[in-house]
Amino acid sequence: MPSPRDRQARLATYAVYAVQGLSFASLLIQVANLQAKHGLDEGTLTVLLLIVPVFAGVGSVAAGAFAARLGSKLLLRIAQPVVAAAVVLAGLAPSVPLLVPVLLVFGVAVGAVDAGMNMQGVAVERRYGMQVLNGFHCVWSVFSLAGALWASVAAGLPLPVVMGIPMVFAVAGSLYAGPNLCTIDEEKVESTSVQADGRFPWRPILPLCLAMAFLYIGDAAVSNFNTLFMKDVLAAGPAVIPLAYAAYQATTLAVRLGGDVAARRYGAAAIVRIGGVIATLGFLGVVLAPNQPLAIIAFGLTGMGLAVVAPQSFSAAGKLDPAGTGVAIARVNLFNYVGFIVGAALVGGIADATDMRVAFVAPLVLAAAIIALAPGFQPKQAAEPYKA
Repeated sequence: MPSPRDRQARLATYAVYAVQGLSFASLLIQVANLQAKHGLDEGTLTVLLLIVPVFAGVGSVAAGAFAARLGSKLLLRIAQPVVAAAVVLAGLAPSVPLLVPVLLVFGVAVGAVDAGMNMQGVAVERRYGMQVLNGFHCVWSVFSLAGALWASVAAGLPLPVVMGIPMVFAVAGSLYAGPNLCTIDEEKVESTSVQADGRFPWRPILPLCLAMAFLYIGDAAVSNFNTLFMKDVLAAGPAVIPLAYAAYQATTLAVRLGGDVAARRYGAAAIVRIGGVIATLGFLGVVLAPNQPLAIIAFGLTGMGLAVVAPQSFSAAGKLDPAGTGVAIARVNLFNYVGFIVGAALVGGIADATDMRVAFVAPLVLAAAIIALAPGFQPKQAAEPYKA
């Protein structure tokens, strides 16, 4: 039975996920406006956008080392306000030379927060003794959508105002959550022989890392190229084009709403395996889609199938790290950014060499590979202590 302190930590962790979803969307949704403001061509914009996932990977790795020694609570209390400040500064930056260091700081901080919030999520899940991570990721999705809706409503306002106002709420949420997060002692597990010294073997978490990478290759394919697919392959009009991505996000959110219940009832490996099958069918539907309605349904299936992979990856990583160091979670989180970078390059490169339908074969194959990786999501025992 969760204690009042456990419930307090869970509410604080919900707030951290909400703030991260709002902050990330507040920058991502303004990419086109930042491009117009600074007069960037497509090549320069692509290079600038790569700064974020590359340095987010650096931030994630650093977060693992930091949290192993000082805990993810302190990490989040430092890094999350930095993310909010970077969003505001990105809107204010008058030139590209000033925008670049802001994006660098944003990348490092957002990677640290991604890792830290999932460390907190796993700590709460461990204290509750049941699956709760899908709920946290669901809150992230809800506030990410809220950030996008705000940007739509406030489209006529100056860019610094549009980007700055949500960050007032983000900082307030971060300040509320900070004191109530799990402390480093609450993150650790007392009855374990594994040393919390920041060292951790790669082998037991490799299936989780690969599944995370394959997930985000699929996510990058959908996020970056769904509009081009609908427009160029299926000749969709302006009113129809956004429906593909809307279907993807809606099914992702819907599955995450019930993901914790499904994981408790059927087990993580089973729902990841089923998710892999559904995502594979979704990408197959995209490749073969003869018309716009079936393509929209297919994109929705990809979101339905991929939705469970990230929460279950972090949950399994937490089980494999019984000392609660956070190192396993930080390493799995790193493959979020690896997948996003590889996905954009892989699918874009195949599309340039052949066509967009063929390009979606790549995430199709990798979604199928998630099915084979599913047993790694239900480890029978924790990782053995690291031996130098």
